[in-house]
Amino acid sequence: MTTKITVPILSEKHANGEKPEYLFWVGSMGAFDDRYQKVTRAFVRILYHLGVEYAVLGTEEVSSGDAARRAGNEMLFQMQAMQNIELFDQYEVQKILTCDPHAFNTFKNEYGEFGGHYEVIHHTLFLEKMISEGKLELSGEAFKDMKVTYHDPCYLGRGNGVYDAPRRIIERLPVNLVEMPRNRSFSLCCGAGGAQMFKEAEKGTHEVYEERTNEALETGAKIVVTACPYCMTMITDGIKYKDKEEEVQNLDVAELVAQGLGL
Repeated sequence: MTTKITVPILSEKHANGEKPEYLFWVGSMGAFDDRYQKVTRAFVRILYHLGVEYAVLGTEEVSSGDAARRAGNEMLFQMQAMQNIELFDQYEVQKILTCDPHAFNTFKNEYGEFGGHYEVIHHTLFLEKMISEGKLELSGEAFKDMKVTYHDPCYLGRGNGVYDAPRRIIERLPVNLVEMPRNRSFSLCCGAGGAQMFKEAEKGTHEVYEERTNEALETGAKIVVTACPYCMTMITDGIKYKDKEEEVQNLDVAELVAQGLGL
C-alpha cells in the first residue's frame, strides 16, 4: 500500500514559525504536465523517505522567468525575477531544490544581478550526494543488466558543467550504461531549449528531437534517462514518433532512484 504524503506548503510552515532547509521549486512542467508530474511525485517520495525538511510555494509559485528571457522578453523576465526574489526574501529562502535545469540555471546564474543569491541544487546533484553519503541504497533488480543511455540536458551539462552526477547515480544500479556518440559537452540539444518548447520550429529546420531520439535508439538502450522536463517531453515524443513505446522507456533520474529504492 502506497503511503499518502502531504507536501508541506512554505507559507503554512512560515506561519507556524518553522523554516524548512529547502524550498522545492516544482516548476510549471512539474506542476501541470501530466508526464512530469510523475517525476515530481517520485522526487517527493524520495524526500519523504530521507526525512528532508522542505516545502513548496504552492499557489504562490510563478515562472522563474527563464522562458521569457530566452524568448527575448527581458521586461517580463525582470518582473518575474523581482517578484520571486521578494517572495524568497519574505520566507528567508537560502537553499533551492529543483528538477528543472532551466530554473536551476536561472536562479543560480541570473538572479544574482537582482540581489537574489541562493544555494541552488539540481535534483541529480542532490540525489548523487545522498547516495555517496550512504543515505540512499539502491537495489534496482528490475533493471538488472538492462541497457540504458543518458541524455545530457543543455542547461545542466554545457550550461553548468553537471555531467558526472547523473551518471554516477545510474551506475549505482545494475544496468549497462551506454553513451550516445554525442554526449557530455558534445551532446545534441533535445530541441526545446531557448523557449523552443513553446513554439513551432522555424521553416527550413528539421526536428532536432527526432535526430536526438534516433541517436538514443541506435544505442539499443531500453531506457533513455533524462533529467529535465523539456528533454523528457521531446524524447518521449520522439519515441512515440518512432513507434517504440512498447520497447523503450523514457525515465527521469528521480524515477530511476525511486524505483531503485522500491518507492
